[in-house]
Amino acid sequence: MVSRTQHRTPVAVWLFAIAVALVLAGAGLSVFINFAGAANTQSDGLVGIDETSGSFELQEASSNATMELASESSNEVIVRDMSAGYEEIAQEEEAARLAAEEAAAAAEAKAIQRADDARAKYLNTFGSLPAGDVDFSVGREAFIDEWGTRIDAYLAGTNLAGYGETFATAAWEYGVDPRWSPAISNTESGNGANCFLPHNAWGWGSSSWSNWTDAIYAHVRGLANGYGFTISYSYASTYCPPFTDHWYNNTLSQMKLI
Repeated sequence: MVSRTQHRTPVAVWLFAIAVALVLAGAGLSVFINFAGAANTQSDGLVGIDETSGSFELQEASSNATMELASESSNEVIVRDMSAGYEEIAQEEEAARLAAEEAAAAAEAKAIQRADDARAKYLNTFGSLPAGDVDFSVGREAFIDEWGTRIDAYLAGTNLAGYGETFATAAWEYGVDPRWSPAISNTESGNGANCFLPHNAWGWGSSSWSNWTDAIYAHVRGLANGYGFTISYSYASTYCPPFTDHWYNNTLSQMKLI
């Protein structure tokens, strides 16, 4: 036979097991409910974010459209402003160009007048031009081009080779015969081969220079200020008193070669 104690023990165990099961079931239900709530909350949060994001997108699109319109309007203003600026710059450049042309024309007219005056003074003094006339009325560019080329041909192979344009430009600036200074350089130094002082190819006082360009300009200026338009026997007697005849004849013959 089974005792009461032995009979009650299984019942108590079962009751305990049932109680534990109920507790566990309740806990699981609570966990499930909490999990579901959390899930719903998370879902609600996600929905809120999506809606907010959508609102942001709408606002951003609206803002971009506004910025584009503002940008287009701003660009139009800039284009108009720049166009006005370009027009103003173009007008200033045109005015500067016209002013430069007028200044150049005035300078050219002055140079021609200076040469004409020097020629007229020479003719009034000596009656004729021994080496032939030189036409300044052709204008600066044509004058320098013609005489620069002719003087270069004359000086080819000498120490002064390549300085034809320099001689011609100086002659234009000071209104003298462009052949005069190159021819004197032949008489005095063999066109720069035998200079008694550095870059002094003309026996010009006690002067010296550091380069041919400065020397040429100085000599041509000296001829214009101290002598006149072109060679004369009277000028030869002043330039080279001991050998006037030789100096005059040699220099004049060289001028006629140019």
